[in-house]
Amino acid sequence: MRELTITKNDAGQRLDRFVSKAVPLLPESLLQKYIRLKRIKVNGKGAKGGLRLAMGDVIQLYINDEFFEKPSENNAYLKIVSPKLSIIYEDENILLVDKPPGMLCHSDGRFNTDNLVAHIQAYAYQSGQWKPREENSFAPALCNRIDRNTGGIVIAAKNAEALRIMNQKIRDREIDKYYLCIIHGSPVPPSGILHGFIVKDTDKNQVCVKNRFVPGSKPAETEYRTLATKRGLSLLECRLLTGRTHQIRAQLAAIGHPLLGDIKYGGEKLNKAYGERSQALYSYKLVFSFKTHGGPLEYLKDMSFTAPRINFVEKHFNFDFLH
Repeated sequence: MRELTITKNDAGQRLDRFVSKAVPLLPESLLQKYIRLKRIKVNGKGAKGGLRLAMGDVIQLYINDEFFEKPSENNAYLKIVSPKLSIIYEDENILLVDKPPGMLCHSDGRFNTDNLVAHIQAYAYQSGQWKPREENSFAPALCNRIDRNTGGIVIAAKNAEALRIMNQKIRDREIDKYYLCIIHGSPVPPSGILHGFIVKDTDKNQVCVKNRFVPGSKPAETEYRTLATKRGLSLLECRLLTGRTHQIRAQLAAIGHPLLGDIKYGGEKLNKAYGERSQALYSYKLVFSFKTHGGPLEYLKDMSFTAPRINFVEKHFNFDFLH
């Protein structure tokens, strides 16, 4: 329990408004709940949220200590009352989540809850799987990330050992990542491997594809196959053989088949006819194709997981490819 005494500058405020400023990490809904449960008292008695505070009033706060910390991107999970997660798979070591397009994987450096990590940590915290006060340094973390405007499956580790193993498996290319995308036109041949070298422009957050190595470039390879063609569009499945920034988007655009809705690597005129302004790209399947022993995660070997639904596939091809 903590006590706060109302000073001249704080007098006249409503109780709920004062507490929301004094304990900024406490979610509004939890604040109102604690007032109803009399876990927030004024001069030793329960009070309504609309009570006007007077100088000298003593506020008793029966609130967990973590809510009194200074707000930061590392404790943003405390502000989330109802984590918004589409969970595909979960066990004691990992969590597979279907990230919606438009959501950041990590914080942008500011205190906000509009990112996947915050919601995963809120879920682990509220379900009792993660107790920050008992951990020296570990917090649930992402093993892979997806661009903000791309949806798809993201792996989260619940413990340090799982994080270490998953990160190593990703580095060693022992986890296959498959994407579905819609492109303008039809690639020739209908399946194959795209080879090239990616050069990144950090200032523009954009890359370009070169046919040969140039200083600063990195090799990029994407395997693709055409699944369907309709109305000037093609549905492709792509498998990343390397993992470069914007790899699929840039390589397909480089061969004259930009992604539907991709403004950065496509074009406004191409997308206007289809009414799309968001890129049709989804990391829809993961395969744990371990080639070396996975230690305590060996049980995942050869398991595969697929996103349950992809809206742009249903919209433009009138069928559910996944089922």
